[in-house]
Order: sequence, then C-alpha cells, then structure tokens
Amino acid sequence: AEPKPQISIDEFAKVELKVAKVVACEKVEKSKKLLKLTVKLGDETRTVVSGISHAYSPDELIGKKLVMVTNLKPAKLCGITSEGMILCAEGEDGTLSFLTPERDVEDGSSIS
Repeated sequence: AEPKPQISIDEFAKVELKVAKVVACEKVEKSKKLLKLTVKLGDETRTVVSGISHAYSPDELIGKKLVMVTNLKPAKLCGITSEGMILCAEGEDGTLSFLTPERDVEDGSSIS
C-alpha cells in the first residue's frame, strides 16, 4: 500500500480516540461483511458498523474493550448510522487484530 501523506501534529490532534466497550453485536442482514456493534463510552452508548465479520463473530466481541475514533462524522451503512470507527491492525495475510488497551481502563477513557 502507498504511504499516506505526512500530517502535522495539529492535524493529528483533531483525532479523538477513546476506549470503547462492546455491549452488543450482531450481523447486518443486508451485508456479508458488516457487523453492527453497540459500544459504551462512559455514560454514552453508540452504534458502530464495521466490515469485520470475516474475522470476528458477534459473540466473541461482546465485552471486549477496543480503541475507537469518536469524532468522525456519522455515516450510513446499509441503512444504519455508524457513529465512529473501531481500529484494527491488518496483517499481510488479511488477519485482523483489534487495538486494545494494555491494562484494564474504564470505557470512555481518552487515548492521548
């Protein structure tokens, strides 16, 4: 993949990352690859749609704490409004691995 262009620290500072806890997850009926996750960010609950069903089943995601971009503009996917983006690393073979906090921290915690 082509490297992305360099950005300034000020541009990066605009990205808001938080720890999200998955409280519910289900397959999106109209799609083969999308999962609908309900995540908790402290006192707030959001819906996130992610194309990860080839790598994870809904049952194995419930209870996981993940890193999420929380200040993206909402987007509609298969008629569902997605309110953020879950971050994953992807290996050369296509294997996905969620970014997770090293220690147990509260959901909604900011990442800096």
